Amino acid sequence: MYAIVETGGHQYKVSPGMQLDVERLDAEPGALVELDRVLLVAHEGEPAVGRPTVPGARVRARVIGEVKGDKIVVFRYKAKSRYRRKTGHRQRYTRLAIEEIVEEIVEEIVEEIVAG
Repeated sequence: MYAIVETGGHQYKVSPGMQLDVERLDAEPGALVELDRVLLVAHEGEPAVGRPTVPGARVRARVIGEVKGDKIVVFRYKAKSRYRRKTGHRQRYTRLAIEEIVEEIVEEIVEEIVAG
């Protein structure tokens, strides 16, 4: 079973038990977060595609903590004027542990979409 969720302007393919780095969320480590913008759910080989989201489907995740991404080096340069500036940036992310895709709602939705 897997789902495609949208958070922070990005889409992620998630399944229970995996870890995921998303754009920084305002949540404490150990808190339970529900991602409700579920765009697709595949349950036992039958994908349920939302229009734009799958109604009632949610992904539950636990916040592990905050991590920093790789450093991006920014270098500004102007020719013939000895102007040089070198700076760096490290984006902060929130690491999530995906616990479950809510199943009882998903089964009803898959049956409804397959039948309709």
